[in-house]
Amino acid sequence: MSAAFQALARGMGNLLEPRILAVLLLPVLGSFVLWTVLTWVFWDAWTGFVAGTLRTTMVAGWLQNWSAVWVIDYTAVLAVLIAVLPAMLVTALVITEIIAMPVIVRFVAERYYPGLGHAFGGSVSGSMVNALVAISIFALLWIITLPLWLTGVGAVLAPVLTSAYLNQRLFRYDALADHADREEFAQLVRAHRGELFVLGLLVSLLLYVPLLNLVVPVLSGLGFTHFCLARLAAVRRKV
Repeated sequence: MSAAFQALARGMGNLLEPRILAVLLLPVLGSFVLWTVLTWVFWDAWTGFVAGTLRTTMVAGWLQNWSAVWVIDYTAVLAVLIAVLPAMLVTALVITEIIAMPVIVRFVAERYYPGLGHAFGGSVSGSMVNALVAISIFALLWIITLPLWLTGVGAVLAPVLTSAYLNQRLFRYDALADHADREEFAQLVRAHRGELFVLGLLVSLLLYVPLLNLVVPVLSGLGFTHFCLARLAAVRRKV
């Protein structure tokens, strides 16, 4: 756990570096603009679809008997908002992968691990497949844990835990893709799975911190890159 905290602290120390500043707010701003436009354009269609679906259920009949059909409209609004929030997070992380991670990995490797050789165990297609699998599992977990949103604690824990999974699954691949071979990658993931999840959990919790949450996607990339390259360097020193 201390290694996860150390990697995150190093990442925070790099946020004001010129190369990092150049990409710092792009993921959040890009995701916010995209989903603001989409929500504005499709709001009526999305809420109308959800409301129409709810009106075909038995619950709608009960609500009509109680003259509370308005609950359906409010539920449709809430459902759309709950769906848009994780979509914004996923979009910000994908933008980070595409735009920020090449800059981050190059910066961390050159500054802290200049002697770390390139093995190119990952690839662009591999990163795309990894992202698709990670996002699919994240979406499934999000749907499964939706009932927990009805509980006080679950409304906080469910998104934090699912986001932690998504963070570590996405960033561990891109952090190691250029420098580790496939065997090293598999070895590192097996040996440090718990610490990777803890690091994902830490950056997920930071999403709840005002202002700091604006830089969390890039901070996540920095933290995972520091953690993964440090572990890779340690493994190679033992060989």
